[in-house]
Amino acid sequence: MPKSARTAPPPSNSVILEGRIVGIEHRAMPSGDEAVTFRVVVERPARERGPSGRVTVDALDCVCWRADVRRRVEACEAGSRVRVEGVLRRRFWRAGPTPASRVEVEARRVMLVR
Repeated sequence: MPKSARTAPPPSNSVILEGRIVGIEHRAMPSGDEAVTFRVVVERPARERGPSGRVTVDALDCVCWRADVRRRVEACEAGSRVRVEGVLRRRFWRAGPTPASRVEVEARRVMLVR
């Protein structure tokens, strides 16, 4: 076995975000599943700011399916600082005759950050 094959790291899909939570919504899916969707606004580091020095942010869509995680998110207030741990997922569905998709973080843990 080639040395590179033995030392290659295993595949990984892991996301950790820390930022402010906004736009919390409870949703019933056509499948009957329940989900809570929300957005986490994360400031980019100072070294990634433009020449004007303005603060730039990323607004990242998140979803949680598990009841315990949904309850924790629903208990948060808009603007609360949170840490989200999860995986990146791409969901597909049909919007009328057109296929659609969305990339989002599937939250597996959500914790308030003080």
